Amino acid sequence: MKDPVTVSTGITYDRESIEKWLFSGKNNTCPVTKQVLSLDCELTPNHTLRRLLQSWCTLNASYGIERIPTPKPPINKAQVAKLLRDAKSPQLQVKCLKRLRSIASENGNKRCLEAAGAVEFLAKIVSNSFASSTEESSEDEFDSTRTTDEALSILCNLQISEVGLKNLIGRNGEFVESLTQVMRRGSYESRAYAVMLLKSMLELADPMQLIGLRSELFIEVVQVFHDQISQQASKAALQLLINICPWGKNKIKAIDAGTVSFLIDLLLDTSERRACEMIITVLDMLCQCAEGRAELLKHGAGLAIVSKKILRVSQVASERAVRILLSIAKFSATPSVLQDMLQLGVVAKLCLVLQVDSSSKTKDKARELLKLHARAWSNSSCIPLKLLSSYPAY
Repeated sequence: MKDPVTVSTGITYDRESIEKWLFSGKNNTCPVTKQVLSLDCELTPNHTLRRLLQSWCTLNASYGIERIPTPKPPINKAQVAKLLRDAKSPQLQVKCLKRLRSIASENGNKRCLEAAGAVEFLAKIVSNSFASSTEESSEDEFDSTRTTDEALSILCNLQISEVGLKNLIGRNGEFVESLTQVMRRGSYESRAYAVMLLKSMLELADPMQLIGLRSELFIEVVQVFHDQISQQASKAALQLLINICPWGKNKIKAIDAGTVSFLIDLLLDTSERRACEMIITVLDMLCQCAEGRAELLKHGAGLAIVSKKILRVSQVASERAVRILLSIAKFSATPSVLQDMLQLGVVAKLCLVLQVDSSSKTKDKARELLKLHARAWSNSSCIPLKLLSSYPAY
């Protein structure tokens, strides 16, 4: 223990440890008493214990123990609130943002910043910058972009609490719309921050908020894939789609935005396990619609790349890839599609699934698929005889 602090429950912890528990782990309880700690919970320095620790270090200096330095006192809520109140002009806002970034760099200050209203202050800067950008000169627009970049960067690094994220969502969709505008017109850096922030926010949104998402958001998410902004931004965009596609007409909105085609292209160039799993998961969701299956079949590499990833990524990816193929076999199996599945090696891969050590769910789906069209594929040498014999002769 180097910097002892006491929480509102009266328990003393090492500052670094309790901050990691509260901020990095996003917990809101006292580890010992399990009592809930409020958002603006103050970590009060335990000066008496710190002095005892320093004295012990001094007494044992001969054993090579260094004295614990007296820590710098953390910023308090009142100081942050005054900083935000004073930032009334654009010039003072820039100065305020630099100070906020410096304060936020220390974990212990992040909860204090949120409690003092920094999240709302930063969100307002982002919203206002795009609301007024049409009236600005090119130089002013450049300054506005830099301010937005800075505000979004701080927001992403604040590790906002669930309450704070829900408050951002609950502003009549205004901030979600602002982040959509950032993804459309912002710098690469701002667009990356915007999609990561949207992912965190919409994970906590209620169904009615997710149902009401506009088509423009899906278009801009797809553009993030197209522009290859960063690996982190692409993963955030994939997770965002996984969270929002199950609700309302969001599958159709995603399909209309060209998601299926871009994800197939992305899958062709991706070998990283988690990324492949996420892409196949989204494709599985979209192929539950006739429009999604049609888009996958329209892409020249759709069937081939989905089949190729079976048994090459993970059990999760294999199960979902087989489920995509089963959806196509059940609902979109024209004679030409069945022939393509045979020629592209899809049928052979499904037969292989039955022979190797894969999950029972994956094997069951593969067996169902092969049985479904055993007549069309009866001339294929890879079809097991027991499947052919179980298929009606008429």
